[in-house]
Amino acid sequence: MKNNSFHIISLGCAKNTVDSDSMAQVLFDSRYQYVESTNQAGVIIVNTCGFIGPAKEESLQVLNDIARSKQPGQLLIAAGCLTQRYGAEIAQQVPAIDGILGTRRWMDILEVVTRLRAQKHPQTLYHLPDVPTVGRDDAGALRVSIQGKSSYLKIADGCRRPCAFCAIPLIKGTAVSRPIDAILDEARALQAMGIREIILIAQDTTDYGHDLGMKNGLARLLERLVFEVPEVDWIRVMYAYPGYVTAELIDVIAAHPQILPYLDMPLQHAHPATLKRMRRPANMDWVYRTLEEMRSRIPSLALRTTFIVGYPGETEEEFQTLLNFIQDIRFDRVGAFQYSYEPGTAAEPLGDPVPTAVKQARWEQLMELQQGISLERNQSFVGQTLEVLIEGQGDGLSLGRSYRDAPEIDGLVLIEDQIPLGELVPVRITGAMVYDLTGVVDKSENH
Repeated sequence: MKNNSFHIISLGCAKNTVDSDSMAQVLFDSRYQYVESTNQAGVIIVNTCGFIGPAKEESLQVLNDIARSKQPGQLLIAAGCLTQRYGAEIAQQVPAIDGILGTRRWMDILEVVTRLRAQKHPQTLYHLPDVPTVGRDDAGALRVSIQGKSSYLKIADGCRRPCAFCAIPLIKGTAVSRPIDAILDEARALQAMGIREIILIAQDTTDYGHDLGMKNGLARLLERLVFEVPEVDWIRVMYAYPGYVTAELIDVIAAHPQILPYLDMPLQHAHPATLKRMRRPANMDWVYRTLEEMRSRIPSLALRTTFIVGYPGETEEEFQTLLNFIQDIRFDRVGAFQYSYEPGTAAEPLGDPVPTAVKQARWEQLMELQQGISLERNQSFVGQTLEVLIEGQGDGLSLGRSYRDAPEIDGLVLIEDQIPLGELVPVRITGAMVYDLTGVVDKSENH
């Protein structure tokens, strides 16, 4: 075990994974070596998630598991959302933690390790400077996370939306957009590495550029990207905010085949009264109109959304409105969560009045409805040919994703052939399941 070896465990969302990979780059630049197991690592970093209750519990579980097997000379650093929010409380619950690093200053990881190694009398080091937002200084690290031939690229951090249930503004501060030139530089670097898919992420991609004085910042960024990285086959947009999918953004997506006809727009609910309690956009007429316009302009559009069930005050009537909406719109993909009570958020005074059993029953009812819709949507692709990015293979089979599938959260395409990783191949769809498709390589010339 060498002092300058490290291992990072990244919990939570892809935005956290980018921060983990950026911390790793900062350490690489100072000649630290990555090792595959915590046993071999001189420095163990757990990049925690603190978004909702279950994520907090998982983060504490992982920290405690590592703390129990920690060896003399090893440093355990808790970083990320949970530590930004709860700081000292986390160190009290896991006394073996050596360093606490918040999400707003992830780029100070080397400074934290150096200060810990220099201590003559070891004690927990808290590096939670009182800064209002995530730092703009990226310490020379690319703000990307490369996975095979795909890469996430973080275009902004923090959030200025007032959603009552969400702790992200408490954790990260208000929205901070990255300079457009820095994003384009990184996209070009990814293109040079042979990356075939760039996935743009932020808490709210549709808010990109607002703090830089840009109007329609995301549409402008996408137009520049298409021009700057023509060899990247796919550009995917995640986490759009209702009300901010503009006509200009629809135009840009419709005009450029390189930008995938895929939109992830977390709507959270469909009843105006629930949405108002959530402090979310409650104009459902806008939602219906915009989704209809997008589908008419972009016929192959794949739509993903997220809903919360069991929000404080959600009545049977409100929940039924949500089910009716799902039935009406027929999303390709839906993620659903049971409401998680979060102290410190604007929803705190509402308490958590919906019983756990009711939340569970509503969640199951929603997911059962959506599974039928997802299966029907998938069945409509049988006989069609889709481009598939290959990500796994073995035993004569290959696994990949189509334009309809974002990594980790959506489905896969299972192909009866062994195809090299990273290839983009035409696949004729032969079968459909609730989440996944099956197919064979389309060898016809006119696919």
